[in-house]
Amino acid sequence: MLNSTLQSLSILALHGPNLNLLGQREPGIYGALTLAEINRLLEEEGFKIQAKVFSVQSNHEGILVDTIHAALGQHHGILINAGAYTHTSVALRDAIAAVNLPTVEVHLSNIYRREDFRHHSYIAPVAIGQISGFGAQSYLLGLQALVNHLRSI
Repeated sequence: MLNSTLQSLSILALHGPNLNLLGQREPGIYGALTLAEINRLLEEEGFKIQAKVFSVQSNHEGILVDTIHAALGQHHGILINAGAYTHTSVALRDAIAAVNLPTVEVHLSNIYRREDFRHHSYIAPVAIGQISGFGAQSYLLGLQALVNHLRSI
Protein backbone atom coordinates (compact mmCIF):
# COMPACT_ATOMS: atom_id res chain seq x y z
CA MET A 1 0.00 0.00 0.00
CA LEU A 2 1.21 3.49 -0.78
CA ASN A 3 1.97 5.87 2.06
CA SER A 4 -0.11 9.06 1.84
CA THR A 5 2.50 10.98 3.83
CA LEU A 6 4.95 10.78 0.97
CA GLN A 7 6.23 14.11 -0.30
CA SER A 8 4.83 13.52 -3.81
CA LEU A 9 1.39 11.97 -4.18
CA SER A 10 0.29 9.89 -7.14
CA ILE A 11 -3.11 10.80 -8.60
CA LEU A 12 -5.03 9.01 -11.33
CA ALA A 13 -7.01 11.43 -13.51
CA LEU A 14 -9.64 9.34 -15.23
CA HIS A 15 -11.59 10.75 -18.18
CA GLY A 16 -14.67 8.98 -19.52
CA PRO A 17 -16.45 8.79 -22.87
CA ASN A 18 -16.36 11.58 -25.42
CA LEU A 19 -13.88 13.64 -23.44
CA ASN A 20 -11.30 12.85 -26.13
CA LEU A 21 -13.36 15.25 -28.30
CA LEU A 22 -12.97 18.24 -25.98
CA GLY A 23 -12.17 21.43 -27.85
CA GLN A 24 -14.43 20.46 -30.74
CA ARG A 25 -17.42 18.90 -28.99
CA GLU A 26 -20.05 21.47 -28.00
CA PRO A 27 -17.57 24.17 -26.90
CA GLY A 28 -20.44 26.28 -25.56
CA ILE A 29 -21.00 23.60 -22.92
CA TYR A 30 -17.58 22.01 -22.48
CA GLY A 31 -15.20 24.84 -23.38
CA ALA A 32 -12.51 25.25 -26.00
CA LEU A 33 -9.64 23.43 -24.28
CA THR A 34 -8.65 20.01 -25.55
CA LEU A 35 -8.18 17.04 -23.25
CA ALA A 36 -4.42 17.27 -23.86
CA GLU A 37 -4.49 20.88 -22.66
CA ILE A 38 -6.48 19.93 -19.55
CA ASN A 39 -4.03 17.11 -18.83
CA ARG A 40 -1.14 19.56 -19.19
CA LEU A 41 -2.83 21.95 -16.73
CA LEU A 42 -3.31 19.06 -14.29
CA GLU A 43 0.36 18.09 -14.58
CA GLU A 44 1.44 21.70 -14.00
CA GLU A 45 -0.85 22.09 -10.98
CA GLY A 46 0.28 18.73 -9.69
CA PHE A 47 3.89 19.83 -9.88
CA LYS A 48 3.07 22.96 -7.84
CA ILE A 49 1.35 20.94 -5.10
CA GLN A 50 3.75 17.97 -5.21
CA ALA A 51 1.44 15.47 -6.85
CA LYS A 52 2.19 13.44 -9.96
CA VAL A 53 -0.88 13.16 -12.18
CA PHE A 54 -1.36 10.16 -14.46
CA SER A 55 -4.15 10.68 -17.00
CA VAL A 56 -6.18 7.98 -18.74
CA GLN A 57 -9.14 8.45 -21.09
CA SER A 58 -11.40 5.77 -22.48
CA ASN A 59 -14.76 5.59 -24.17
CA HIS A 60 -15.15 2.02 -22.87
CA GLU A 61 -16.67 1.33 -19.47
CA GLY A 62 -14.70 -1.88 -18.90
CA ILE A 63 -11.38 -0.16 -19.53
CA LEU A 64 -12.33 2.52 -17.00
CA VAL A 65 -13.26 -0.18 -14.46
CA ASP A 66 -9.97 -2.03 -15.11
CA THR A 67 -8.04 1.24 -14.70
CA ILE A 68 -9.73 1.91 -11.36
CA HIS A 69 -8.87 -1.62 -10.20
CA ALA A 70 -5.24 -1.15 -11.29
CA ALA A 71 -5.05 2.11 -9.29
CA LEU A 72 -5.04 0.14 -6.04
CA GLY A 73 -1.47 0.14 -4.75
CA GLN A 74 -0.37 2.46 -7.57
CA HIS A 75 -2.10 5.77 -6.77
CA HIS A 76 -3.14 7.61 -3.64
CA GLY A 77 -6.39 8.97 -5.09
CA ILE A 78 -8.59 9.30 -8.15
CA LEU A 79 -9.86 12.40 -9.93
CA ILE A 80 -12.67 11.29 -12.22
CA ASN A 81 -14.83 12.83 -14.89
CA ALA A 82 -16.86 9.79 -15.87
CA GLY A 83 -18.75 11.75 -18.52
CA ALA A 84 -22.10 10.16 -19.35
CA TYR A 85 -21.18 7.09 -17.29
CA THR A 86 -21.66 9.31 -14.23
CA HIS A 87 -25.39 8.95 -14.73
CA THR A 88 -25.54 5.30 -15.84
CA SER A 89 -22.68 3.19 -14.50
CA VAL A 90 -23.16 1.14 -11.39
CA ALA A 91 -19.99 -0.70 -12.49
CA LEU A 92 -17.84 2.44 -12.11
CA ARG A 93 -19.48 3.21 -8.78
CA ASP A 94 -18.78 -0.31 -7.54
CA ALA A 95 -15.16 -0.22 -8.77
CA ILE A 96 -14.51 3.02 -6.88
CA ALA A 97 -16.11 1.58 -3.75
CA ALA A 98 -14.10 -1.64 -4.13
CA VAL A 99 -10.67 0.00 -4.30
CA ASN A 100 -11.64 2.46 -1.56
CA LEU A 101 -9.28 5.19 -2.79
CA PRO A 102 -10.27 8.79 -2.06
CA THR A 103 -12.04 9.97 -5.20
CA VAL A 104 -13.18 13.39 -6.37
CA GLU A 105 -15.79 13.61 -9.12
CA VAL A 106 -15.47 16.55 -11.53
CA HIS A 107 -17.50 17.90 -14.43
CA LEU A 108 -16.81 20.74 -16.83
CA SER A 109 -20.45 21.80 -16.96
CA ASN A 110 -22.86 22.24 -14.08
CA ILE A 111 -24.72 18.95 -14.34
CA TYR A 112 -27.53 20.33 -12.17
CA ARG A 113 -28.35 23.06 -14.70
CA ARG A 114 -28.66 20.60 -17.55
CA GLU A 115 -31.10 17.85 -18.52
CA ASP A 116 -32.83 16.08 -15.64
CA PHE A 117 -31.11 12.76 -16.37
CA ARG A 118 -27.75 14.42 -15.66
CA HIS A 119 -28.79 15.41 -12.13
CA HIS A 120 -28.17 11.94 -10.74
CA SER A 121 -24.64 10.66 -10.17
CA TYR A 122 -23.81 7.06 -9.32
CA ILE A 123 -20.27 8.26 -8.49
CA ALA A 124 -21.15 10.95 -5.93
CA PRO A 125 -22.13 8.59 -3.07
CA VAL A 126 -18.69 6.92 -3.16
CA ALA A 127 -16.68 10.11 -3.79
CA ILE A 128 -15.32 12.39 -1.09
CA GLY A 129 -16.63 15.35 -3.10
CA GLN A 130 -17.90 16.66 -6.40
CA ILE A 131 -17.01 19.82 -8.33
CA SER A 132 -18.94 20.87 -11.43
CA GLY A 133 -19.63 23.88 -13.56
CA PHE A 134 -16.27 25.62 -13.66
CA GLY A 135 -14.96 24.32 -16.98
CA ALA A 136 -11.36 23.14 -16.90
CA GLN A 137 -11.03 24.84 -13.50
CA SER A 138 -13.24 22.05 -12.10
CA TYR A 139 -10.35 19.64 -12.70
CA LEU A 140 -7.82 21.89 -10.98
CA LEU A 141 -10.11 22.56 -8.02
CA GLY A 142 -10.78 18.83 -7.76
CA LEU A 143 -7.07 18.03 -7.81
CA GLN A 144 -6.37 20.62 -5.11
CA ALA A 145 -9.20 19.30 -2.94
CA LEU A 146 -8.08 15.69 -3.38
CA VAL A 147 -4.46 16.46 -2.53
CA ASN A 148 -5.50 18.54 0.52
CA HIS A 149 -7.68 15.65 1.68
CA LEU A 150 -4.89 13.09 1.19
CA ARG A 151 -2.39 15.25 3.09
CA SER A 152 -4.84 15.56 5.99
CA ILE A 153 -5.37 11.84 6.54
